[in-house]
Amino acid sequence: MPLTMNREVFITCAVTGSGGTQDRSPHVPRSPKQIAESAIAAAKAGAAVVHCHVRDPETGKPSRKLEYYREVTERIRDSDTDVVLNLTAGMGGDIYFEGTEDMVAGPRSDMAGAEERVAHVVECRPEICTLDCGTMNFNEADYVMVNTPGMLRDMARRMTAAGVRIEIEAFDTGHLWLAKELVKEGVIPDPVLVQLCMGVPWGAPDDLNTYMAMVNNVPAGWHWSAFALGRHQMPYVAAAVIGGGNVRVGLEDNLWLDKGVLATNAQLVERAATIIENLGARVITPAEVRARLRLEKRAPVAK
Repeated sequence: MPLTMNREVFITCAVTGSGGTQDRSPHVPRSPKQIAESAIAAAKAGAAVVHCHVRDPETGKPSRKLEYYREVTERIRDSDTDVVLNLTAGMGGDIYFEGTEDMVAGPRSDMAGAEERVAHVVECRPEICTLDCGTMNFNEADYVMVNTPGMLRDMARRMTAAGVRIEIEAFDTGHLWLAKELVKEGVIPDPVLVQLCMGVPWGAPDDLNTYMAMVNNVPAGWHWSAFALGRHQMPYVAAAVIGGGNVRVGLEDNLWLDKGVLATNAQLVERAATIIENLGARVITPAEVRARLRLEKRAPVAK
């Protein structure tokens, strides 16, 4: 399959994530206020989309609390910053096993039903939310991210009913296979948006052969982005554009600007924009993303 470079590129900034990075960099935002401020700074640096998780403000540990999502959403909207808001729906499907004999969910597990997993999406109504299209082992203790086909169908229907565009997160080729089935069934409506997640242990490795296998499995007409972790984040900005996609950067996936230099989200977005422009492409605006993906911009909640 010949590559067709994308010359109209949007940048997504993954602001904070749910990994244990909160104590590895002072720039990883914890509180709703910090997360919103970091998202706003990323938008001003050129990100058309901000992808947000929330954390406990005191410990920095990942959280699913509705009030945190509500505060982040309202702060971003009240700031009058033009940016497309993308909330995760990946929490609530986490099983941790304690050993290999007593195979029951351990105390660190966090399992919730479909209604609870999308409650913040239904209430906050972001323009986009994520749907992790598959179950997967993670290289974090004996941790399994659980997303059964039935759970995904239920969550996707609730997302669509709330008027939110689904962003498929694909961590391996099988996730794309399942996503194509959900699109075929009409569970995920057009226009279809997918994020190719490269180098997340133990999903698709971030070598270029695997990357091209992922790209070649994205159906024509779908909109897609790609990212890789750590030191491969910026090379994958170039790889995504050259492969015909859009890009994602941010502290969820990488803490470093250069060797020994911790990054902010805004700095990572600025670096990505420079790479995109040096390739001869253009970084597009939130308004252009809305037109492309048929999104509805939400107004601030009336006080």
